[in-house]
Amino acid sequence: MRYRESGRLDTSSVQDRRGGSGGRMGGGRGMAVGGGGLGLVGLVVVVLVQVLGGGGTSGSAATSVLDQLGSGQTADNGALQQSCDEVADANSSVDCAVVADIDSIQDYWGQTLGTGYQPADTVFFADSVQTGCGGATSGTGPFYCPADQLVYIDLTFFDDLQTEFGAEGGLFVNAYVLAHEYGHHVQNLLGTNQQVTQGETGPTSGSVRLELQADCYAGTWANHAETVPDETGQPLIVDITDDDISRALDTAGRIGDDYIQENLGDGTADEGSFTHGSSEQRQRWFTTGYSTGDPNQCDTFGTDDLG
Repeated sequence: MRYRESGRLDTSSVQDRRGGSGGRMGGGRGMAVGGGGLGLVGLVVVVLVQVLGGGGTSGSAATSVLDQLGSGQTADNGALQQSCDEVADANSSVDCAVVADIDSIQDYWGQTLGTGYQPADTVFFADSVQTGCGGATSGTGPFYCPADQLVYIDLTFFDDLQTEFGAEGGLFVNAYVLAHEYGHHVQNLLGTNQQVTQGETGPTSGSVRLELQADCYAGTWANHAETVPDETGQPLIVDITDDDISRALDTAGRIGDDYIQENLGDGTADEGSFTHGSSEQRQRWFTTGYSTGDPNQCDTFGTDDLG
């Protein structure tokens, strides 16, 4: 995966709450993945249970983001802006690549949904964070909170995908993770969340359908990533290779419910407890989005065949 060499990078869609670690570019301390690896692997279900019950986001839950910062926790983009000034910086820094990914993903959805799309920030945090959906730690993994309409990520999660899950990793895998979380933002904007029964699990549950659709949405962005223009009229991403797609599918296979339960759990897969879908399903729906480039083909709620 490669980014263009010209132009300025826009960091305004990121809130860097890492404090003194804000200058830690692309690096990673180890992180123990807690709870079987939540976030991309599970947290959104917890989030939905906490905030969707009444059928929508309350006004108080969606008020000032800064009101929800923990003690001593502030958003300071100074170091990020200095290190990620040029688009070309994305080719040498994971932090800057993530910024470029976020911009590209939101450019795509803004142009796809038009006025129906409302941009959402991504919060970089270290160790722990307070959100509109409650507190979270690094072990939670990346997640989207419908209550404050923010994506949250400790960037060390990308290291854990390789060390804990055995994924091949890479810049495009990181982008896939973010595109999946922004897929949840799109679902929230479209009201798709309301089709999910609180606490429901199982291979055909609303929770599984929601996650598979987010994978499919990530695939549709990937299909257009090399052509979707930013405000300059040029795409931020200039090259996605077959190897990049292969790595994303490898990751999708390692965050399926069956793989996690069999390899990171007690060694057996319990379909009745599935919340995200099997490895094969996650690979299938990412591929559906990538091969068609059409979000309308991602209607996991309108089919009896989830794979």
